[in-house]
Amino acid sequence: MNVTCPECGAEFALPADTMESEIVTCPECGAELEVISIDPPQLALAPEVEEDWGE
Repeated sequence: MNVTCPECGAEFALPADTMESEIVTCPECGAELEVISIDPPQLALAPEVEEDWGE
């Protein structure tokens, strides 16, 4: 299943066992991407993980 990176526009294949909400990395630009849909396959930039520093 081929997808397009929303950051750099590169096309690459997702593994067949990829699931929704999984984080994948673009092989071209290294962006972390979240799989938001499998059918049709769609990616979005993964949300940044914020530290809560125990608050």
